[in-house]
Amino acid sequence: MYAIIESGSKQYRVAVGETITVDRLNAEEGAVLNLDRVLLVSGDDVKVGAPTVDGASVTAKVVTHSRGDKVTTFKYKPRQRTRVRRGFRSSLTTLEITAING
Repeated sequence: MYAIIESGSKQYRVAVGETITVDRLNAEEGAVLNLDRVLLVSGDDVKVGAPTVDGASVTAKVVTHSRGDKVTTFKYKPRQRTRVRRGFRSSLTTLEITAING
């Protein structure tokens, strides 16, 4: 059984026991979250939401908060002496899927 959930305007395919990395969520480590933006549930029969499946939810446990790899952007315009170098690291949350309800 698997589900497709939405978190941070991104979609993830999840199953029980998997760990996923999503954008930073405002929850403490060890907390249990109930994700209710479920777009599809697949089991014996497939339930597709319009836009979400009514009554479906995914229960997840917050494992860690971390930062992603550094991404560097570099803009360069020749003959104009323009060089812009910037970088950032995204804040991430690792979730462990414990149950799919619905």
